[in-house]
Amino acid sequence: MQKTDLSQFNNSWYGPGANPVKRFLWYFTNAAFFNSAFPVNGFKILLLRLFGAKVGKAVVVKPHVNIKYPWKLSIGDHVWIGEYAWIDNLADVSIGNNACISQGALLLCGNHNYKKSSFDLIVGAITLEEGVWIGARSTVCPGVKCHSHAVLSAGSVATSNLDAYAVYQGNPAKKTRERIIE
Repeated sequence: MQKTDLSQFNNSWYGPGANPVKRFLWYFTNAAFFNSAFPVNGFKILLLRLFGAKVGKAVVVKPHVNIKYPWKLSIGDHVWIGEYAWIDNLADVSIGNNACISQGALLLCGNHNYKKSSFDLIVGAITLEEGVWIGARSTVCPGVKCHSHAVLSAGSVATSNLDAYAVYQGNPAKKTRERIIE
């Protein structure tokens, strides 16, 4: 029976998309102004743009948000990102207009291939279309697309695409009902 051998792990193929100096500077910027209690939203938006993120108007980024690579991030207009959200964007993350990422939610673009003894890195882009709501402490896995106005309920895990105007719940998340907006 084959065993995991982490000494064989090699992700040299992966490129984070920025030079080491930019990554180094972002690490400390993220720690000081995002993954902290720093309250000035407008300054955070400016920093995201300076580091290459595409950010729309009236975006709210609450304190204690962790963003891996802003140069792989696109945020539409009127988006809310709640406290302790983690955007672990090893691949591109696109967040549409009027989307909400609630407290403690995780957008996870990376994972590992447990079928390989070398535990290879797997990455996949995440897309949250317009009006999507990612509930508190929920997780969106690599490669998932949440279609327009989909809802991922609190504590749920999206391992596959979410249909438009549908509510999903559980681990793995299953469609429980339609989303009807009045």
